[in-house]
Amino acid sequence: MTVLVRDFLPADAEAWIRVRRAALPYIVTTAQQVVHELASAHPDQRRRLLVAEEDGEVIGTAQVGLAHDSPEPGQAFCNIYTHPDRTRRGAGALLLSTAEEYLATEGALGIFTWVLDTPSNRSFAGTRGYEPRRSAHFLHLDLVGGPLPPRQELPPGVELRTAADFADDPRPLHEADAETTADEPSDTPAEPTDYEDWLHSTWRSPGLDHELTSVVLVDGQVAAFSAARTDGLTRYMSGMTGTRRAYRNRGLAKLAKNDSLHRARAAGYTDAYTGNDAGNGPMLAINRWFGYRICATEVRHVRTLG
Repeated sequence: MTVLVRDFLPADAEAWIRVRRAALPYIVTTAQQVVHELASAHPDQRRRLLVAEEDGEVIGTAQVGLAHDSPEPGQAFCNIYTHPDRTRRGAGALLLSTAEEYLATEGALGIFTWVLDTPSNRSFAGTRGYEPRRSAHFLHLDLVGGPLPPRQELPPGVELRTAADFADDPRPLHEADAETTADEPSDTPAEPTDYEDWLHSTWRSPGLDHELTSVVLVDGQVAAFSAARTDGLTRYMSGMTGTRRAYRNRGLAKLAKNDSLHRARAAGYTDAYTGNDAGNGPMLAINRWFGYRICATEVRHVRTLG
């Protein structure tokens, strides 16, 4: 049986999701989202999706591109996943070598990749020249069996809205997203200041649920938010929860997330997922307060080219 690597086609979307769900069940995504992310990617990202195919069956995937919104040039990403029932066929190695060759031609100086914190995955990365960096956790919350904290009375001057209320002008949400993303712990910090790119890639993403995305206003200004991504069925994921710098340490992120979770449960979602940098103590504490529990850990690895 021969494994080959080729570019992703829209017709591969369902197979792509099947592999991703099997290899990384803590990520909430759909076939429609995969197609949208590729089509809406910024040109400078040089984004490319690869699939590994064996006898006509997609058994592995790779997301490849440049961190175009990083202040440090030459940073790239490559995340590879192989179906757990189709490992040890060479798919991962072939995806990685194809991705590295492509990124080198696009000017990449360093390649970052997320690796599940298991002996086999870490060994795969280490033997190919990738060094471990920071860790991050996936967390899960049972929205059916687990209680949520009760809704609290809003302080004076504080309002709760949803992203749907900003349909006519989402720019205030972009400004909040850009500010909080810039402060997020990362080896490749981002400065997503391009509003049109944000509109295409984030605001219009089919996975972003505007009705479940909660926004906290203080004296009429966006102060905090909790973005909700869903599969439209049962699975919900916090895409980003953050507070603008001028409003921090007032419990507003917790207020936004609690509102979003209550909305998600009322809408019929049964499982909530989120992700946190292992060093982000404040957000981990908030999620523990909600009842989230760590279900898996990834380790960011990097390889310097040249």
